[in-house]
Amino acid sequence: MKFTILDYSVGNLFSITNAFRKEGIDTVISSSIRDLYESDAIILPGVGSFPAAMKKIKDIKKILIEIKKEKYFLGVCLGLQLFFENSTEGRTLTQGLGFLEGRVDELPDNVKKPHMGWNKVNDKGSILLEDVDFSYFYFAHSYIVFPKDKEIIRGSTYYGVEFPSIIEKDNIFGTQFHPEKSGRDGRKVIKNFIRKVRG
Repeated sequence: MKFTILDYSVGNLFSITNAFRKEGIDTVISSSIRDLYESDAIILPGVGSFPAAMKKIKDIKKILIEIKKEKYFLGVCLGLQLFFENSTEGRTLTQGLGFLEGRVDELPDNVKKPHMGWNKVNDKGSILLEDVDFSYFYFAHSYIVFPKDKEIIRGSTYYGVEFPSIIEKDNIFGTQFHPEKSGRDGRKVIKNFIRKVRG
């Protein structure tokens, strides 16, 4: 199998790339059309801002939309947010990939931002959480997703408000937390995604 970590030049991609390579997966960091078509799965990493990421991938947005039913996708933190229709980050409305209906908006004003550190994920039937022991994961974000379809929420976390921390719909998977920074349970999440891709 081949996995592509989508390169949109907004953060250190080493940790997420290394996490998949440790599981024996041929993993490349790329935004080339050839790599995207040749991949079994595409990972959208989780560091940076929504507007900057969408600006970087605007030339391949149509390709990603075209192949979204043919490939498995995993979005991490910002990567999860990019799956949705739009975001208010940057004080302007930025269009996302539109894989999933819904929006991205800031955490409420009554909490410290960013939400950074370890927090519990409440399992709502998630494939990614199979055989996960404690479900504590590492978060670093100020924005959260508001899916139109609540059925795709397969994990939630409380930080001033209960928000979706795992999204799953068909071949589209996303985590608001960073599995690559979440120790043993994070590694299990990555293993579960790989197992799903393998079928």
